[in-house]
Amino acid sequence: MKIIMLGAPGAGKGTQAEKIAEKYQIPHISTGDIFRANIKNGTELGKKAKTYMDQGLLVPDELVVDLVVDRVQQDDCKKGYILDGFPRTIPQAEALDAALSANGEKIDYAVNVEVADENIINRMAGRRACLNCGATYHVVTIPPKEEGICDKCGSELVLREDDKPETVKKRLDVYHDQTQPLIEYYTEKKILVEVDGTRDMAVVFGDIVKVLGA
Repeated sequence: MKIIMLGAPGAGKGTQAEKIAEKYQIPHISTGDIFRANIKNGTELGKKAKTYMDQGLLVPDELVVDLVVDRVQQDDCKKGYILDGFPRTIPQAEALDAALSANGEKIDYAVNVEVADENIINRMAGRRACLNCGATYHVVTIPPKEEGICDKCGSELVLREDDKPETVKKRLDVYHDQTQPLIEYYTEKKILVEVDGTRDMAVVFGDIVKVLGA
């Protein structure tokens, strides 16, 4: 089962991807993880990606697709995988389809976790992060035991720049401009699954499982 997770930043697609990976025993793959692993292991693809990243440039689509295809051909992906954060654009989706098709493979489902922008802005504004140990909380849904203090290491919790309303709005604008067209792309391919991401996480996961099968 080969799955792509779609959804705006803060929609909760990463959380759902982890739950799907655990239930179906398939790897949850993010492009960030792929980049880090290839750079750490000093692979040829990793070295190429690093030359762009060191200059603060975006890694070209062609190279990103090569990295992703290389990853999904590894042994742990034989039963399937979940791609989280890729593809982000139509050209990336087309390149991925072409590369998979060359190996006689295809994506089975594109799962879109749908949440309105206003909900996401409010949700992200409630996030708090510990810059010391990386733990994350939410003032409403996952509050720390002591307000403003990390349960794990006792450091101060902060509202990250990425989670501030003005930053989130910019990220959502980019998402709608670049990534939203993927919803139409996968609808036309008849593999899009839409779920209401505003509901309880367990309910959202239940809706996804109904489609994927027990």
